[in-house]
Amino acid sequence: MENNNKTTNKVSTPLPRREGPGVGLVHPENSAEYAGLQVNSGVEQQSIVNPYLQRGRFRRRELSVSEMVEGIVRGDVTILSQAVTLIESVNPDHQAKAQEVINRCLPYSGNSIRVGISGVPGAGKSTSIDEFGIHVLKEHGGKLAVLAIDPSSERSKGSILGDKTRMEKLAQHPASFIRPSPSAGSLGGVARKTRETIILCEAAGFDKIFVETVGVGQSETACHSMVDFFLLIQVAGTGDELQGIKRGIMEISDGIVINKCDGDNVDRCQMAATNFRNALHFFPMPESGWLPKVLCYSGFYGLGIKEIWDMIYQYIDFVKHNGYFDYRRNEQAKYWMYESINEHLKNSFYNNKVIQARLAAAEQSVLAGQKTSFVAAQDLLDTYFESLPKPSPREGCSDT
Repeated sequence: MENNNKTTNKVSTPLPRREGPGVGLVHPENSAEYAGLQVNSGVEQQSIVNPYLQRGRFRRRELSVSEMVEGIVRGDVTILSQAVTLIESVNPDHQAKAQEVINRCLPYSGNSIRVGISGVPGAGKSTSIDEFGIHVLKEHGGKLAVLAIDPSSERSKGSILGDKTRMEKLAQHPASFIRPSPSAGSLGGVARKTRETIILCEAAGFDKIFVETVGVGQSETACHSMVDFFLLIQVAGTGDELQGIKRGIMEISDGIVINKCDGDNVDRCQMAATNFRNALHFFPMPESGWLPKVLCYSGFYGLGIKEIWDMIYQYIDFVKHNGYFDYRRNEQAKYWMYESINEHLKNSFYNNKVIQARLAAAEQSVLAGQKTSFVAAQDLLDTYFESLPKPSPREGCSDT
């Protein structure tokens, strides 16, 4: 008897595989075994980038030197920001263009009051600048530029550049310009290119300029060499009279103000002010003939701001009357000439191809104890001077 229950061996058809995005996804419902049941594969995933986008279409056109100078003199803060970025660039081509922009803007500069603001970290510099700026714009008008220098990390070399977040009122004021810049490892609590930025801001019509340092110590006083009035912000409880009479930043301050004089801290601030006033009598009289004043205020509540600005304007009138204002500006220009020479010599040394080829070997010899650091440095300097092009015999000789 024939068995009708025969087992039929069905050859299963291969399951279709989806092409495109999601490759390798199996859909058994589309197999021939399930005739009449079919699931659409759906719409292929689209790219998040517009395929019709022309990448060079929205690229900003690079301004020429003449266009940049014209925009700065016109007061265009967007072009001013581009020029400051150009100054801070380390690209040699950008540096050459930036110097040409600075030279053309130089005749329009010099008509401002430059105020340097320094103090220990946490003294309330950014909050105080917000109150100072709003007060001076309201009472005296004009335009204000704030150059806030932010410390750069020794590890990542980056900066937060967050000082602007504490200047809420100034950030919204139409007559203010706030530019955070990294210190980029420079000493003195200010960026290397801050002085050039001041020239551009003055050419753009800003008649009041604040330079906020990163929070300095007793020896980092480069900010003093680029401003007219140096304001030191202190807080109560930083030390006794001995700290006050130490040389350095206390000695070069034109005015000392003690912040956070509010609430239960008023008596402590008044006591600190008395200590600082006593300490100032141990210093010799400054060249300007101005005896620095010590005032108390509250940056958070905006108390005592008017008295501080009255002191600043009294100082400006005082030094303009006795001629020290112009003398100090000339001395600052001479100081930064020598600083520029030192910086260019340093860059020329480290960018020299011969030095770059031998620097690593010299470093290893010092680490291995084969040479002292002074001998290795002298060898590199000798190599650098030998690599410089020699003048022709006819150069430097005058005809007799």
